[in-house]
Amino acid sequence: MKTQKWEELDVGLSDSVLTTLKQLGFFNMTPVQATCIPLLLNGKDVAAEAVTGSGKTLAFLIPLLEMLQKRNEKWKTMEVGAIIVSPTRELAIQISEILEEFLKRIPLLKQVLLVGGVTLQKDAEKLKKGANIIVATPGRLKDILSNYINLGLYIKSLEFLVLDEADRLLDLGFSATLDSILSYLPRLRRTGLFSATQTKELQQLIRAGLRNPALIVVKEKSNVSTPVNLKNSFTIVQLEYKLPVMIDFIRSVGFKTKYMIFLPTCACVDYFSRVIQALLPSINVLALHGKMKSKRYKVFDKFRYAENGILICTDVMARGIDISEIDWVLQYDPPSTASSFVHRCGRTARIGNEGNALLFLLETESAYVDFIKRNQKVELRQMERELNEETVDECLQCMRRMQQRDRLMFDKANRAFVSYVQAYNKHECNLILQLKDIDLGKLAMGFGLLRMPKMPELKGKNVSSFIGPEIDVNTIPYVHKQRELRRIKRLNEYRNTGVWTNNQNRCKQKRAESWSETKKRKLERREKRSKRKERKELKQQFLTISNKKKRKRISEEDVEQLAKDVALIKKFKKKKISQEEFDAAFQV
Repeated sequence: MKTQKWEELDVGLSDSVLTTLKQLGFFNMTPVQATCIPLLLNGKDVAAEAVTGSGKTLAFLIPLLEMLQKRNEKWKTMEVGAIIVSPTRELAIQISEILEEFLKRIPLLKQVLLVGGVTLQKDAEKLKKGANIIVATPGRLKDILSNYINLGLYIKSLEFLVLDEADRLLDLGFSATLDSILSYLPRLRRTGLFSATQTKELQQLIRAGLRNPALIVVKEKSNVSTPVNLKNSFTIVQLEYKLPVMIDFIRSVGFKTKYMIFLPTCACVDYFSRVIQALLPSINVLALHGKMKSKRYKVFDKFRYAENGILICTDVMARGIDISEIDWVLQYDPPSTASSFVHRCGRTARIGNEGNALLFLLETESAYVDFIKRNQKVELRQMERELNEETVDECLQCMRRMQQRDRLMFDKANRAFVSYVQAYNKHECNLILQLKDIDLGKLAMGFGLLRMPKMPELKGKNVSSFIGPEIDVNTIPYVHKQRELRRIKRLNEYRNTGVWTNNQNRCKQKRAESWSETKKRKLERREKRSKRKERKELKQQFLTISNKKKRKRISEEDVEQLAKDVALIKKFKKKKISQEEFDAAFQV
């Protein structure tokens, strides 16, 4: 598609929007913007699929602002004209910040950001100050709609609903939440669904939430799923040498750039972020994963505005996040889903910029290259990396030294290893990536463990390739004094009684259960909670309907009785009935 300037749009944009676009450095439209904006401004619903980094955010923000500005009536302080739903708080905050740049020149419109991390009361107070545009995560928006009574009145004038990263919303299990949100919103509105991939669930949502939508699919050249300016590579490494190869690679590229390193679990992020910072003290290393809650945005914001650094994260950062000047995306291993591979790579080479992505594979995982080519139409070129024996020794010694200095690192290393094995065992591509092909002893060496942990997945496995140091791990202390005192107390009790007490005993019992059983029980509890909630909602709906019918029935009976009384009075006045008959009828 030929490059178009914003001024060339047939619909015509307001001066405030055009000025902001130029100030932000957006002089030309991307294909998804050139396609979606005119359709939305001409009253169409849109379901758009475009590769990550293609400019979808502006594709819905610009028509949103134009719609609200072109309304004849002035927007009231507390009258919501648009709602944007985003899967994660980081993405919601990012959208809010971009929107704020436009609203600096549109003082008549106000926005409110509703995400987790604060109480519902605080969000309700923000809404009372005024909101014409709401940017929110689905869970918080549903809570607000359910609990903030007056909001139902304020959204009656809603003109535009946006579901950003709609496929991710469904992947994260927000289907029921979205259904609940849609039930509160007026039907006469424009709706935009924006996603990087299409799924069956998304098609169902399109049918439920959109009226005769225009389906837009914007592909890069050669019909690939990643930007054309992205160079995708892979390298084959030995299991125990993956970290040393990655460290050598970062050193060879240099420290004056930005890297994102994707790891499979939160525990791996916690552990390796500290190890990599110790190995690379010259560059700032940050860690971010889904369990960090309120700290996540602070870390995200710090990395976004840094000139260089390394962000080590899970797939919570794989979607929609726009951080400028990320030159390299490093994937420690294949992601849990094929679509996540594309989204991870899409953190670089955004909106026409060049970028690079490197995937570290084992020899047993080499078939993944062909799989990703067939499944996502992404071709990977092989990058040869030589093994540096000095770096291998440096990494192993560093990890073991850190664990021996502080038992907290010893705990983190073991949790990281256990979580990695469990995640690998549940991988989506289990025909290619099988745990039985992994030498768990060598894997433990790659994690720098001091000893093999006890876990069901290790039963019957040959771990002779693991060589641990001659050390009594019970002598490793916690640096934190209070924690160390509690550990010593429990250790002494164990030596005297042979039984772990308090938390240690409970933890030991919990660890004896396999990961699959724990996951199964968790899903069962979640399903029970969901069923209880559904029953409660159905009961409430039934009571509401019953009360309405009851009030209606009582009202009809009252009217009928009143008509009879009036007829009796008329008969009495016309002397058609006697006083005795009249009194008897009224039961006086």
